[in-house]
Amino acid sequence: MALGARLEIRQGQGLVITPQLQQAIKLLQMSNLEVEAFIDAELERNPLLQRDEADQDAEPAAEADGPVVAEQVADAEARADLDATHDDVSPGERATGDAPEAAADAGGAIDWSKAGSGGSFDQDGEGFEGRLSRELTLSEHLQAQLSASGLSPAETVIAGVRIEAVDESGYLRADLEEVAERLGCEAALVEAVLGVVQGFDPVGVAARDVRECLMIQLKDQNRYDPAIAALLDNLPLLARRDLTALRKICGVDDEDLREMIAEIRGLTPKPGAAFGGEPASPVSPDVFVREGAGGLWHVELNSDALPRVLMDHRYHARVSGQSRSDQEKTFVADCLAQASWLIKSLDQRARTILKVSSEIVRQQDAFLAFGVQHLRPLNLKTVADAIGMHESTVSRVTSNKYIATPRGVFEMKFFFTSAIASSEGGEAHSAEGVRDRIRRLIDGETREADVLSDDRIVELLKGDGVDIARRTVAKYREAMRIPSSVDRRRMLKEPA
Repeated sequence: MALGARLEIRQGQGLVITPQLQQAIKLLQMSNLEVEAFIDAELERNPLLQRDEADQDAEPAAEADGPVVAEQVADAEARADLDATHDDVSPGERATGDAPEAAADAGGAIDWSKAGSGGSFDQDGEGFEGRLSRELTLSEHLQAQLSASGLSPAETVIAGVRIEAVDESGYLRADLEEVAERLGCEAALVEAVLGVVQGFDPVGVAARDVRECLMIQLKDQNRYDPAIAALLDNLPLLARRDLTALRKICGVDDEDLREMIAEIRGLTPKPGAAFGGEPASPVSPDVFVREGAGGLWHVELNSDALPRVLMDHRYHARVSGQSRSDQEKTFVADCLAQASWLIKSLDQRARTILKVSSEIVRQQDAFLAFGVQHLRPLNLKTVADAIGMHESTVSRVTSNKYIATPRGVFEMKFFFTSAIASSEGGEAHSAEGVRDRIRRLIDGETREADVLSDDRIVELLKGDGVDIARRTVAKYREAMRIPSSVDRRRMLKEPA
């Protein structure tokens, strides 16, 4: 059989995801903080985009067909990053706010009151006042004590390395032998320096585990003796409330054991928690739900969490008319296409969030009115079929999005719960509602005789029409960090 090359034409169908479509999909699953960061990057890259800084109460000059973003024709001055490529643009057409050096070259006086980060303490990093008012981190607090410790230069280096390995809770997360090998020194020296660091404030810092942390604090209080040392060596028994075994191991009576347990409860298992750390990202709701007249629920987008991006058509017309080379024309055309697509993607994202959240509220109106016990089973397919979208789109919309309701702020994923069949053949129960029932049953235990086993909880739930297995009850109980019935009896036995 002879082999040869030939040219054929075939017709077929295929799905091609364009870069613009990929961008729209990414925007859909971003949180509002991630969208803000993405918009800031686009504003830096695309000179045709600008943020709408006008008063939200004022009517914009021209709005797009959407509640979120608009295209506006603005009479803007030429920008330095594009105008620098055209020799025929006069200096008077440059954007205002040039650097002080440019003003000096032109012979004008420099207004240092409007200087940037290099000329103002208030704008340099976090600012002078910010440095004074900001809460110290644990690392900064330890470094300040290290500077006044009087250690030798070599010991100071070792101590600095150990401090860097202390986490936010105050525990040391680096192996001693590894540090000694990396620094080329004896392990005994590293151990001795660690003892100095463990003497810093807060008491218990730089411990390698909970036992060592509690031991350091007890030694500082001069309360570390053989009996309490034996108690620290058997913390798992204390967690299980096995007081009988602890009395035998520690060699003490009931009264002494209670005092020792009270002393341990008065200690701090996380000594570094009192110091500042990285600021947590605030949760800003994407949607507000408010109760209206007649028991209706009004769903509206949080306008503060939705960025308004404008496109300057007049500026585009100006720079496109001055473009000379093909490279410049291509750049301006690409910026125009990207700006237009971004505005449309943001508008579509807002519309989709509003549509999905409105259907979630419609499905879970009983929860909003009566509480978690009335939370209905709900999955992505139910919402997707109701609004005519794909399940993957609903999944992306509900990721990292929050709804503010009269009952609190919830992630959209909270409203999607699995179904537990009814023993009476009626409407199924939501898993979250069943968890709430289990929690309330256990919270009602006030005496040792009232403690409910998992089997007893199953019987009570089946009496309420919930068909649930014992292993499911145990799984829900463990997920809520509720001890077993044996441990709960021990807790009720223990005197207050």
